[in-house]
Amino acid sequence: MSARETLQDAPRHAGAAADAAGDGRGAPAALRRVPRFPHAWCLWVPLSQLAVLAVWLAWGWRAGLPALLASHALCVVPVFLPRARLYAPVLSRLPARGRQVWLTIDDGPSDDTGPILDLLDRHGAKATFFLVGERAAARPALVAEIVRRGHGVGNHSQTHPQAWFWALGPRRMRAEVAQAQAVLGALAGRPPHWFRSVVGMTNPFVAAPLRAAGLTRVAWSARGFDAVREDPGAMVAAIERDLAPGAIVLLHEGARHGRSVEMIAALLARLDALGYTAVLPETLDVERTVPAAP
Repeated sequence: MSARETLQDAPRHAGAAADAAGDGRGAPAALRRVPRFPHAWCLWVPLSQLAVLAVWLAWGWRAGLPALLASHALCVVPVFLPRARLYAPVLSRLPARGRQVWLTIDDGPSDDTGPILDLLDRHGAKATFFLVGERAAARPALVAEIVRRGHGVGNHSQTHPQAWFWALGPRRMRAEVAQAQAVLGALAGRPPHWFRSVVGMTNPFVAAPLRAAGLTRVAWSARGFDAVREDPGAMVAAIERDLAPGAIVLLHEGARHGRSVEMIAALLARLDALGYTAVLPETLDVERTVPAAP
């Protein structure tokens, strides 16, 4: 079977598996963070600079220069903060429901995907795989297998422009989100409803394509820097420090050090020992316990 035929067949098989698994449900409304006003920054950024100008004219450069620097910092710094909500709303943890956490695995699919799926099965754990569109298109069978085993698929951009995602303009940002959404929707049988920014960065042009695709941006509340750390014990200890009911745990596959499977195996063993269950947000009944996003 050719890669094109596999791509065409994937939606039929993956969609049926998704309906059988918990991921077949839509994202609970209480957890959705689809941007409502994606172009609000077009108003408040000019207004902030007018305010700076007014300060400068009224009190001179000694007050105006600090105001100018502060206004620019307030615009730029949130781009690099994964949980900042200035340019787009974000989901950074789940409502606490006992010892339940959400495992999110970025950057796949990769050679690690199959072994990770086996690990998750052995531990009775579920995870959402935030996949890169072009990598998914190259390995459609792995996407179908993720869904068949009852896990989630999220959008992690089309090409994963790690160095420049923070600086992408509106056209390129729209393409990164929309193209990945189309590819992953075709392969998984339904479009993703979660989006993970590359390296967690979010500039002013992210919100519009997220709104167009109905996507919720997802950050994290626990991480162990598993993509760069080579010591599974240190990685698990770092995650454990921030572990709590409802934590969103950031993990990766295909890391250059080649120990991603070992890292996730160590974490799953520790979660078992601590009595935590890894679940998908789609399976949680949170409508009555969490107010809808504004």
